[in-house]
Amino acid sequence: MTATTPITTAPFTPAIASRLPHVGTTIFSVMSALAAQHQAVNLGQGFPDFECDPRLIDAVTAAMRSGHNQYPPMPGVPALRQAVAEKIERLYGRQYSADSEVTITAGATQALLTVILAIVHPGDEVIVLEPCYDSYVPNIELAGGVAVRVPLMPGSFRPDFDRIAAAITPRTRGLITNSPHNPSATIWSHADMLQLQELLAPTQVLLISDEVYEHMVYAPHRHLSASSYPGLAARAFVVSSFGKTYHVTGWKVGTVAAPAPLMAEFRKVHQFNVFTVNTPMQHALATYLSDPAPYLELPAFYAAKRDLFRQGLEGTRFRLLPSEGSYFQCVDISDLAVPERDLSDGDFCQWLTREVGVAAIPLSAFYGNGFDQKVIRFCYAKKDSTLTSAIERLARL
Repeated sequence: MTATTPITTAPFTPAIASRLPHVGTTIFSVMSALAAQHQAVNLGQGFPDFECDPRLIDAVTAAMRSGHNQYPPMPGVPALRQAVAEKIERLYGRQYSADSEVTITAGATQALLTVILAIVHPGDEVIVLEPCYDSYVPNIELAGGVAVRVPLMPGSFRPDFDRIAAAITPRTRGLITNSPHNPSATIWSHADMLQLQELLAPTQVLLISDEVYEHMVYAPHRHLSASSYPGLAARAFVVSSFGKTYHVTGWKVGTVAAPAPLMAEFRKVHQFNVFTVNTPMQHALATYLSDPAPYLELPAFYAAKRDLFRQGLEGTRFRLLPSEGSYFQCVDISDLAVPERDLSDGDFCQWLTREVGVAAIPLSAFYGNGFDQKVIRFCYAKKDSTLTSAIERLARL
C-alpha cells in the first residue's frame, strides 16, 4: 500500500495486554472525588491543606534567579546530597558517601519503583507487610516479580516474625518495611529492628525501608532508621521524602540512601526512568536543610494536631487506635450505630462522606484481599480549623 492508497477499513486502536490488569482507580481518588461532590471535609488522602514555610518558596525563587534551571547531575545536586548524608549521620549515626551512596529522586514513589526495578528479576519474590501503601505490589508486578503478602498482626499492626520467616524462600529477593507505618500510624521498636536484623543476617534478602514519615514520631517514641543498624544498613535502600517533611507533597522530591554497590544498580535504572530531578527545588532544599529546626520541630507540630483531633473524638463511639507516628489516626468503627447496619469499612466511609460530611479511607483498601477489620483512617495533616470542622461533624456520631 502506497502513501496515496485510500484506507478502506475504519481506523481502530490496537488492543494491548495490560501490565496491571487488576489495577483500577485508587481508593484515594474515589474518596477525594466523593468528598468534593458532597462538600465534605477531606481527611482521606494524606496531604496538608496548609502552606509550607515561605522561606522555602523564597529559596526556590532565588535558585531560579541564580540560573539553576538546567539539568543537574543525574544523582542530584551535590550540595543536597551532602546535606542529606550529613543529616543521616547526625540523626542515625550512619556515614553515607554523598558521591556514591545518596541519590535524589522524583518523590518516594519513584524511588520505590526504581529500587524494585533495579533488584527484582522475573520470578523473584518480594515480601510486603499488609496493610501497605498501594504502590508496593504493582511495582513488584511491573518488574515481573511475585508479591508475597504477609499480614501484620490484626489490631496491633506489629510485625509477625514467625510469618515473615516462613515466607522467606530461596526466591526471596526483597522485603519492604514501612515505619512510621501508613496506614496504621504504628512504629517499629528497637526490639523489632534487632529481630529483623537477626532474621535477615543469614539470607541474601535486600531490605527496602520506606521511612517517608521519619520526622513524624511522637514522644516518648523515636524513629529507628534501618540505617542505624549495621546489619540492616548493609543490605538496605532507605527511602525518605522532602514532600512529607516540608509540607510540599506536590514537589515530588525524595531521597534514597544505600551502600555503594546497591546504589550503583539503583542509578542504572534511575538514569533511564527519571534521569534527574527538578534543579531549582534541589538547590532550595539544600539551602533549607542547613537549618535542622524545621524537621526537628515537626514532631511537636504534628503531635499538637494529633492531640486536637483525638481529644475531639473522645466523646464519640470511635475507638481510637494509637498514633505513634505519621500523620494518620486510625479508628475502630465497630461500636458505631449507623442507620445502615453491618456496613463494610468501605461502605461506611462512603456513608460518612455523604451523610456526615467527612471523608476517610477504609483500611481494607490496603490489603490485597480486602480484609475488613472495621477500621478506617483519617489524616490530621490539616489546618486546625479544618480539623475542628471535621470534629464538629463527627461529634454527631
